[in-house]
Amino acid sequence: MYPTPRQPARVLRYVRLVPAALIVAGMALSAVTPPHLTFTPLFVAPPVLAAPVMTLRGTVYTGLAALLASALLAFTGRTALTGQEVITFLTVLTVSGLALLTNRIVAQRDQWVASARGVAEIVQRAVVPEPPNRAGSLLVAARYRAAQRDTLIGGDLYAVRDTPYGVRLLVGDVRGKGLGATEMVSVILGTFREAAEYEEELGTLCTRLQAAVEREKRTRGAIDPQEEFATAVVVEVPRAPPHELRMINLGHPPPLLLPGDAPARYLEVSDPQLPLGLMELSGWTGCPQTFPFPPGAQLLLYTDGVSEARDGRGIFFDPALALDEEEFGNPQELLDRLVSDVLRYTGGRLNDDMALLAVSRATAGNPGAANR
Repeated sequence: MYPTPRQPARVLRYVRLVPAALIVAGMALSAVTPPHLTFTPLFVAPPVLAAPVMTLRGTVYTGLAALLASALLAFTGRTALTGQEVITFLTVLTVSGLALLTNRIVAQRDQWVASARGVAEIVQRAVVPEPPNRAGSLLVAARYRAAQRDTLIGGDLYAVRDTPYGVRLLVGDVRGKGLGATEMVSVILGTFREAAEYEEELGTLCTRLQAAVEREKRTRGAIDPQEEFATAVVVEVPRAPPHELRMINLGHPPPLLLPGDAPARYLEVSDPQLPLGLMELSGWTGCPQTFPFPPGAQLLLYTDGVSEARDGRGIFFDPALALDEEEFGNPQELLDRLVSDVLRYTGGRLNDDMALLAVSRATAGNPGAANR
């Protein structure tokens, strides 16, 4: 069984109870201990803890509760009013004021992060748009899952084109993150969308992608050209029988075929090529390899955010093992299950982005699917 993922919302709910618990503990300890003992930290800490996790109103109430508790102990306590009790009250008052300031700073930061994330999401969807839920005879589903909550822009990509030569699929991963990787993603996808419509041979299509990456590297003047590359898998599903697919793998994790009536298996090519941007270093053959793709089968293409996901022991996630002997009504159900499995396996912590693309042949009983 996979470990249960963390639930930050539930943890945060418990954390919000700590300030009240500290105030109650301070009052109780003050009532049962000798008068010379003070518990100032138990009244100072609650506003500090409340500031980053509560609303402004919650922080105000926490500060007032701490002030009221310290005032009760100071003015209606067991002995006459002492300088120490006055100092405690003033300390709580000062810290409560600082807590309100901290709360406002945290709130403004959260607003900025939310705005930045919204912009990043718009940019990501503009560069890597969702494919249609159907291409030719194939049902299609795609998913992009960022590793970090506040960082959506990355170097993972996918694309689907219904061309005169069949449905062509692309999944890739540009080395690096940020705007530089996003620019390279835009170049690769732009070239793929145009070349997939006109290049009859899959190998020629990959050559066009390689040329585009090399041109972009020269334009940018990369310090070390060998440090800029993109792994990719390019697949073509012909329109007419026999039911098969053709594939070229450019240094990318192998796709996973789920036949439905047989164990899931990786489509390993016998002649893997170097990634885009490095193909000139090897003997580029440009010859795709053919695999059966029967009706009822599903094909999963993914980036290394899936295959390199690890559990607490450092063991890599195996999508074939996780999805084997499972039945999915459409590609969307497959991706729902896969994302859920990866998050359970890693405890909700992703080390890299995941770009997922799944396709299956449409049948009379399953004519369409919806993307999310």
